[in-house]
Amino acid sequence: MAIRAVFFDVGETLVDEARLWQEVARAAGLRPHVVWAALGATIARGEEHWTLWERLGVVRPAGVWERIPFDEADLYPDAIPCLDRLRADGLLVGVAGNQSATMEAWARATLPADVVASSDSLGAQKPDAAFFDRIVALAGVGTGEAAYVGDRVDNDVLPALAAGMVGVHLRRGPWGLLQATPAGAAAITSLAELPALLEPLAR
Repeated sequence: MAIRAVFFDVGETLVDEARLWQEVARAAGLRPHVVWAALGATIARGEEHWTLWERLGVVRPAGVWERIPFDEADLYPDAIPCLDRLRADGLLVGVAGNQSATMEAWARATLPADVVASSDSLGAQKPDAAFFDRIVALAGVGTGEAAYVGDRVDNDVLPALAAGMVGVHLRRGPWGLLQATPAGAAAITSLAELPALLEPLAR
């Protein structure tokens, strides 16, 4: 079955979150490298990122992440060229992550995508199977006709594979580099590699 749609995660896939983590660290009264170190430890233990505050003995700064606005300057340089190229190749491009309605509105206004959704609007969060079922339904394709590209093996790649989608592991950012690509998934280090990877699958 040929690939007709490609969905992208947001953080560390399309958006470089370094500035956002710096803002969160500042709100918590910590130096950014302290937060990065704790984040690495949580990833190595297979924990979710919010557990880093418990490890640091610091109260999680409530609502700060949601209030930090995304900026076009935060996009990785390969993000928009990749989306443009895939659309020019005739593929439906979607953007969907565990994000807020605010992110969804920003993505819809900023990114060249045909379908934009978030866990807020979908009513389901990755890695739940319902998240992946709902994004392919929005695209009007079958799960076997869609690929999902993300940096996290646990949240993005494995559940996409389990849903019957093509899973693409983008090896950048803390999760992307610390988590090993699972069997059955493709691995890339840049979105510039993605069109050539998908081209034979879209025939």
